[in-house]
Order: sequence, then C-alpha cells, then structure tokens
Amino acid sequence: MSAASSALKQQMQRIAAKWPGDPFRPNMQLKTFLESLAEHPNLTPAAVRSARALQNNEFKSKYALSEKTLQPASFPNYYTRLVEAFDKSAKGIGRPWWKIFFNVW
Repeated sequence: MSAASSALKQQMQRIAAKWPGDPFRPNMQLKTFLESLAEHPNLTPAAVRSARALQNNEFKSKYALSEKTLQPASFPNYYTRLVEAFDKSAKGIGRPWWKIFFNVW
C-alpha cells in the first residue's frame, strides 16, 4: 500500500468516525458505508473530497434554497413542521391519538 492510498484511507476513516448515526435506519448507516469505502483498494481522492463536502454541508451553501421554496404559499409551515416531526420522532415522542384522529397538528 502506498503512502498516498494510506493517507486517503485515514482521511476517509476520520470522516466516517465523525459522521452522525441515523436513528430512523439503524440497519443502514452511511457511516458504515464510508468505513467500508475506506478499505476499498481503488479509493480515489475525488471520493474523499466528495465525502468531506457532504460532511461540511458545502452543497447546502452552493445550492441554497430560496424562501419561496422553503415556505410555499399553499402551506408555509410544511417544512418547519416536517423537521419538528422528525426531531420528535427521533426522541420517541409521538402525536397524541386525538391529534391524529382530528387531523390536528
């Protein structure tokens, strides 16, 4: 193994170690994929750069969404409520039965 490929392997392992776990898919983690990718014999610098860009949210700033997209006129709180629902679900907090029954958010 050359010094360049071992450096790429170490960089990818560091990225994988810092990657947060997904509480909604415990059997399919991106962290596990990145760890196995670090062991791949054909690991390229482009793959490491791409993983680092995902980790640093570079695409969120490069392809920023407008307020019009994030708050559509037909349902302005949709994405805000969606994120809140994911956060509560990750903590194990469900909606009460009466809110589900009466379709109240």
